[in-house]
Amino acid sequence: MKRSNVLYGADYNPDQWPEEVWDEDVRLMREAGVNIVSLGIFAWSRIQPAEHVWDFAWLDTVIDKLHAGGISVNLATATASPPPWVSATYPETLPVDESGASYWPGSRQHFAPSSPTYRRLAGELVRRLAERYVKHPAVVMWHVGNEFGCHLWMDFSDAARDAYRVWLAKRYGTIDALNAAWGTSFWSQTYGAFHEIFPPRLAPYSHNPSSMLDWRRFTSDMLLECYLAERKILLDAGATQPITTNFMGPFKPADYRRWAPHMDVIADDCYPDPANPHRIRDAAFQRDLIRSLKPGVPWMLWEQATDAVNWRPGNPGKRPGALMAETAQSIARGADGIMFFQWRQSRAGSEKFHSAMLPHAGTSTRTWDAVTELGARLAALGDLPAPGRDAQVALVFDWENWWAVEERDHPTEIDYLALTLEWYGAFHERGIQVDIIAPEDAGAGYDLVIAPVLYLLREEGASAIARFVEDGGTLVTGPFTDIVDEHDQFRSGGFLTLLGDVVGLRYEDFGALAGESTGGSGVGALSADAAQAARAAAARGTVSFSFEGETHAGRLVAETVHTAGATVLGTFETGLQAGSPAITQHRFGAGEAWYAATQPSGDAIGAIVDAVVAASGARSVVADLPAGVEVARRGDLVTLINHGDAPVEVAIDGTDAETGAAVAQVSLESQGVAFVLAPVESAVRSAPLVDAATF
Repeated sequence: MKRSNVLYGADYNPDQWPEEVWDEDVRLMREAGVNIVSLGIFAWSRIQPAEHVWDFAWLDTVIDKLHAGGISVNLATATASPPPWVSATYPETLPVDESGASYWPGSRQHFAPSSPTYRRLAGELVRRLAERYVKHPAVVMWHVGNEFGCHLWMDFSDAARDAYRVWLAKRYGTIDALNAAWGTSFWSQTYGAFHEIFPPRLAPYSHNPSSMLDWRRFTSDMLLECYLAERKILLDAGATQPITTNFMGPFKPADYRRWAPHMDVIADDCYPDPANPHRIRDAAFQRDLIRSLKPGVPWMLWEQATDAVNWRPGNPGKRPGALMAETAQSIARGADGIMFFQWRQSRAGSEKFHSAMLPHAGTSTRTWDAVTELGARLAALGDLPAPGRDAQVALVFDWENWWAVEERDHPTEIDYLALTLEWYGAFHERGIQVDIIAPEDAGAGYDLVIAPVLYLLREEGASAIARFVEDGGTLVTGPFTDIVDEHDQFRSGGFLTLLGDVVGLRYEDFGALAGESTGGSGVGALSADAAQAARAAAARGTVSFSFEGETHAGRLVAETVHTAGATVLGTFETGLQAGSPAITQHRFGAGEAWYAATQPSGDAIGAIVDAVVAASGARSVVADLPAGVEVARRGDLVTLINHGDAPVEVAIDGTDAETGAAVAQVSLESQGVAFVLAPVESAVRSAPLVDAATF
């Protein structure tokens, strides 16, 4: 029987259970097809019950039992939740909120990432674990920390204050350079020395937006420093196994694109909400984002739920078949590892209602049947192809832009992730593969680049985008794009200063719709009917515009832009900008740039996407895709998932990857999944994440 290179397993927390059940755990893991577990993630207090007391005997036993059962170990450094003695002995390790109040123990992640004391204690724990287990044959991977920043988005402690000053001094060199970057002449904020700077603690009103941008950079970097410190200890101890930590998809506090080079393999946690009508789209975006962080390298899904979670206001379970469908989405988009939180459902604690591979109700359950069936199907897949450059379309998603565009005191409030997901969704429902990139990564290999709301634009990113278009690519961007530099300051010369020539426009004003003024000469200059329509549109926060003979709605802004070479494809029909350009197209070099001067709503995005796809030559992975069917390609493996309620048939020539049978079409029941080998010349095989001979 062929063996898949897919890793399959869960978080394993034997420290929550008596030793009597450990042998049963290993036996049932084998029955379910488990070949790897993440071990000891929250076991610090069991390993080190007091500062100078260490207990590894239980961990030795567990690792040896797993190894004897043919199950590999992704060994955690256990630093994610300090035991009570740490905060009792060293209260300076506790994080602080913006008002100066401490976060106390009793939950998890109660440590200040910048605290030298926390880092010293965590480092000693990691060093002892590494020295003891780095050569153990069961240990095939290292799990550093856990979900860095998940609950503690920002720490305002004195440790953070001191580290922030050092970070700023290193970044700017002189206080004068910092003052210039932050524009501190406004509101008498000019600093005389770095020691005058504090974290953005509770203040009467808005903090300096440039300082907030740096504070978010610093916060992400401090979490990354914790990871890197532990990684160095492991490497110094001789670790040759892959080292990484678990991401959380589009997680705002941590710039994962800066983290990715330090991960031997990208790992992610993904929990689609069954109550979210856009859960399929949102989860697909997350998996494409994770794959795109380290192109060409398979990634791992370290956490998902077998059924219901416990931490939402309402926690419905998964519908039958959804576990396979959600897992297939990860495989389709580059994962070579499928894992869950957790193996055995907890009896006590905050997550006792969270589902697990082995439910509290035992093996005579729908959940157990689903996880054992999933294990068997994954094992039948054989070696998976590497996730290559399968996408013709790239979508720009940038953390620094995210931080800056959602800061206070803007013309309108923008939800950057939500807008990005709207554009992504139009390609997803059309079966068009998308990579998620930084602005600097726009370039050869893509036919089409979508860059929504690129408010903060670095010069390197603008240059890459311009070259992409000039060399023959198609760009779609706007609105609220190319407004500020990397310090969140306006550039000299107004807006669209870097991309104006590319899009062929001159930018005059934002034209915010939410709260837009409808009085004064602007409305008075219109006819009575037009003025009434403008007021109604402003009250709704929307505006109408034409495109390809149809009327569509826009929201957030209706920018005042003037053509400087661009062709007008659509104009505003209502509002203060009635008659001015809403959708434009401009030839630049061998390519073209499209610009939307408002955020298209509903069908408008679909209409624009259809037009630019036709212009760029991008195409679906499978033609004539039925509604509700998701498709993705990784090398020569095409995955089809029917998220709809009715059975469907999809025409595709290839070979069933599980059975080896030739197919010309596949039939999919609701939540049905098909893996079809449909070779392409560029497909290459993936190197296993760990040696399959170890399990």
